[in-house]
Amino acid sequence: MSDPRALPFVWGATADERAATYPCDRFLPGAQHEFFRAIDVEAPPALTYRWLQQLRIAPYSYDWADNFLMPSPPRLTPRAERIAVGQCMMHVLSIVAFERGRSLTLGPRSRIATALLGTLYGTYVVTPRAARGSRLFVKVNANYPRSLYGRLIGGVMPWIDLAMMRQQLRRLKAYAERDARERPGQTRGW
Repeated sequence: MSDPRALPFVWGATADERAATYPCDRFLPGAQHEFFRAIDVEAPPALTYRWLQQLRIAPYSYDWADNFLMPSPPRLTPRAERIAVGQCMMHVLSIVAFERGRSLTLGPRSRIATALLGTLYGTYVVTPRAARGSRLFVKVNANYPRSLYGRLIGGVMPWIDLAMMRQQLRRLKAYAERDARERPGQTRGW
């Protein structure tokens, strides 16, 4: 089990967030590693969640590394909000559970991805914060193959996940905050 208080396992998450139970825990209990990431967003929860649904379209981290050099769309894509269990997310994951307007839980999409990255299950959660803001939190559970390669990937994956997830959350935050500024007072129809 990873130390849930230190980099690279924790970025922005509070002790209460780390202590809570999430849907990803039932898909991969007793994970070798747990990663916790969180960021405050100055946008309504509905808008933040709508941007989270954009992960159907692109990963929103470093496009050169995980989106085949194609730019992640800077505007909301029509119909990306129509999510269902089994849909592809970020090219290598799929939706395994969700609570509309609140959470998305993702799991492995293929054996190839699992062989390369390990078994990853993660839950994104959007909660209200302050008057109009929201909180975007992610927990990822990870297990790695029992091999020399598995030990290697287990040593670097926490740092890779930190870099990629931090960039992803910052981009989703920036786009949600921009849209909130452009359409102040709007609470529905994102």
